[in-house]
Amino acid sequence: MRDTKPLLLNSDFPRIQRGRLSTLQMNLGYLCNLSCTHCHVNAGPKRTELMTRETMQTALQFAEKYQLEHLDLTGGSPEMNPNFRWLVQEAKQLGLHVMDRCNPTILVEPGYEDTAGFLAEQQVEIIASLPCYLEDNVDAQRGKGVFSASINALQKLNTLGYGSSDSGLTLNLVFNPQGIALPPQQAQLEAAYRLFLTEHFHLHFNNLFTITNMPIQRFGAVLLAKGQFEDYMSLLKHAYQPANLEQVMCRSLLSVDWQGAVYDCDFNQMLGMPLAGRSTYLNQLLEHMPEAMPINVADHCYGCTAGQGSSCTGVLTKT
Repeated sequence: MRDTKPLLLNSDFPRIQRGRLSTLQMNLGYLCNLSCTHCHVNAGPKRTELMTRETMQTALQFAEKYQLEHLDLTGGSPEMNPNFRWLVQEAKQLGLHVMDRCNPTILVEPGYEDTAGFLAEQQVEIIASLPCYLEDNVDAQRGKGVFSASINALQKLNTLGYGSSDSGLTLNLVFNPQGIALPPQQAQLEAAYRLFLTEHFHLHFNNLFTITNMPIQRFGAVLLAKGQFEDYMSLLKHAYQPANLEQVMCRSLLSVDWQGAVYDCDFNQMLGMPLAGRSTYLNQLLEHMPEAMPINVADHCYGCTAGQGSSCTGVLTKT
């Protein structure tokens, strides 16, 4: 797989610093039951990297010491980590708001059928990937049969109360574009999702998050193979909006990989761009946390600041 990192590092992206830290995003490992074309993690069924309970314990101590509010669990499929449930229960006992970045098909996989019930019991916010509301588009990105399995899983979540306005169980969906395109307007697309999924599947959700594809890992390799990398970078740079700099997620978030190494964001993690340009581990920050940390930037950061902007919770510029 060709690497886009050398093409991204010589960057003119503006220098920025982190503000108040509120969220710890933990990548629990690269194991996943799917291998999606847009995956910036290059996750898949054959990956073996998984975070240990010891590293999770350090993360919880860090969150408690620095009075963080949110624990954002991602992967791969975070639910496939054998210590996933332990981590969620411990985090909830600390009063943390827990988010699960869920590939919904995992909820109907053999051996994981009771995961949805566990998430509801723990009142975990679910952020579920559904890159389109049309079956052909989803299966083209994620594999044959994924759309049908995803709908079954989301309907299962609905029966538990997820997606209802008065249940306290939040179900958000995530859209990723296909090819070299920015996401459409989030509000309009959310309305289209809601209409189609309600009419065809009686499916309900709380919010839709549109997220720009990053020119790294698997998606970046596809761009290079198709000769589209430069076109995509040109698209991102021409759509750059300086106002989005104030709201980019790296200003309030730290990303931790499966080994406990710390990065400014999940994308930097996948590019091997460590915090402040040097290898730093969570246990080191547990002992001492610098007050003002510069954020390690490169050309892929244009993906977060193009157009409406993009973060793990959707657009930065609400319309």
